[in-house]
Amino acid sequence: MVHKRSPLRLVPEPAPQRTAPRAPRRLGAVELVPGRVRAAVLSVAGQILERIETSYDAATASPEDIDTVLTAAAAFFAGHDLGGIGVAAAGLVDPLTGLILEVNDVPGLHGYPVTERLRAFTGRPVRVEHRARLQVLGDRFFGAGRGRRTFASVSTGEVLGVGVLYDGEVLAPPGGRSGAHMTVAASGELCTCGNRGCWKTLATSGWLRARAQAAGLGDGMSLEALVRRGDGPAARVVEEYAHNLALGLENVQQLFAPGLFILHGEACEGGEGFRTVVEERLRAAAAFAGAEEPRVLVSEAAVDDVALLGGAGLVLSHL
Repeated sequence: MVHKRSPLRLVPEPAPQRTAPRAPRRLGAVELVPGRVRAAVLSVAGQILERIETSYDAATASPEDIDTVLTAAAAFFAGHDLGGIGVAAAGLVDPLTGLILEVNDVPGLHGYPVTERLRAFTGRPVRVEHRARLQVLGDRFFGAGRGRRTFASVSTGEVLGVGVLYDGEVLAPPGGRSGAHMTVAASGELCTCGNRGCWKTLATSGWLRARAQAAGLGDGMSLEALVRRGDGPAARVVEEYAHNLALGLENVQQLFAPGLFILHGEACEGGEGFRTVVEERLRAAAAFAGAEEPRVLVSEAAVDDVALLGGAGLVLSHL
């Protein structure tokens, strides 16, 4: 008796269930500079939703003290669904190992494992980069550098540095320098790094306060206070400060001709006169044909968040 084999019936597998796309997670950012730590939660569009700021004694802080301020940042991040945390750190950093290798003004940060510690405190992915590199990312993704492939982003005040985007690439080695220690005066003042004549010795808030005091204008003068005062001695100090800032930027213009310079930090207090002095000096230094004429913009943000925006950009780029 021959049995006929029934035709094989293929039962289709059930179609995979489609789920609604997951809502974008928020981004975390930390700015770690001498004496200050700022942390923020941002949207993926770069809007700062919440922020905190804490301080520490840069000269005496131990690694345990840094742990304490980062623990406060971790508590702030708790409860937020963060895609990651980007850290903008002063000094020399190693993004691959997550170490802050050296900060001249903060001995307690030498060799500090910032990504390991912050990851342990938060449970989130963490990446660190040099502040100057991140400030240019902040302007590129969320600031006045949007749409440009070449420009320079400049931080001023207690922390001095410049980040350069050239043809779409950040011009600095990972963890690289900010330019604060480029030599601009061969026999100048002694810097915290041990060398003489660094740009930092002429174009930071410390120099401004010392020069104002030497001119008999009082102790602890800020750029904003000097501009408001407006008399001859104050105006001369302000103008000299603008020239000192431009002195380092001239080197950047000669090397890379970024065209656009975006000023952040203390320079924003100098007003139109301060901005104009910096721009005119840069234009006078642009001695070669074919380059875009230098233009200086001043950040209009009420609070200078370029480093925090850069931390968010770091998360978007790498994490």
